[in-house]
Amino acid sequence: MNEPGTEGVLLDQKTLHDRLDDAPGWLQDHYRTFRESMLGERDDSPFPCYFGIEVEREGDLLYAACESTTDPAALLRLRDVLVEYLDAYADHADRAPLAVFFRPPEGDPGESHYHERLWHVLEFLHVHDPEPWPDDIPTDPDTPRFEFCFGGEPLFPTSRAPFYDERKSRYSPVGLEVTFQPRAVFDGLTADTEAGQHARETIRERMGEYDGVCPHADLGDWGVEGDREWTQYLFREDDDASPDICPLSPTRNHPKAPAALLEPGAWRRLAESPAPDDDAGSVIAGTGDD
Repeated sequence: MNEPGTEGVLLDQKTLHDRLDDAPGWLQDHYRTFRESMLGERDDSPFPCYFGIEVEREGDLLYAACESTTDPAALLRLRDVLVEYLDAYADHADRAPLAVFFRPPEGDPGESHYHERLWHVLEFLHVHDPEPWPDDIPTDPDTPRFEFCFGGEPLFPTSRAPFYDERKSRYSPVGLEVTFQPRAVFDGLTADTEAGQHARETIRERMGEYDGVCPHADLGDWGVEGDREWTQYLFREDDDASPDICPLSPTRNHPKAPAALLEPGAWRRLAESPAPDDDAGSVIAGTGDD
């Protein structure tokens, strides 16, 4: 953790703060607006997720910056960061999500762009995962116990993006932002516990006050019949600009990528290759059914 630089490395809060003045402008803006939303108020209402407020205020969050949503070298660096994060987060704090800030595209590409790029990133991570999909997590996204998995762990990747007009709790003015939360941090806070029910009621109430609109129709709970996790990773605003079915088709086949690309530091093999235009990359096709 805290290797030199600000992009493609795992950073704790103190190190990020110390290096931020030397970081690219887009990363400075990303983190500044992120921190303001976590610790500030909107119309006298605090950010809905008080867990998010707490981990940012107490310095428990971990961070990463990714230079591209399509360049294979950048995404392999992100893969390495995520591997390192999963090895470190439990010793860092009781709750230590990983906030990843992506370099923004040029202009205003619209909602569909961000859905495509999020699922491209998750698909890339799945294909280049050094560990197999956990046996106890279904690979079918259309089930209540599905969760994105990486490194042998189920993760909840909640995203924010610039296309939200009213739902400001999911609004990031700079670009795509994904916070990875291991399922383990929700132990004792699931929907079948009293603490979990209280947390959800409080967050939903605060969400209505902060956003000024009702909580999103797709908001649900993991493991609850009828609810789906994948639709919550990046809430849809426009049905025509968002996927009807989960774009990720995970499998238990392992490995999916050549062994050389599963090694730590494999991004260096590609770093000198020309990077694709971050506005022109296409989503990787699904890897098939389980």
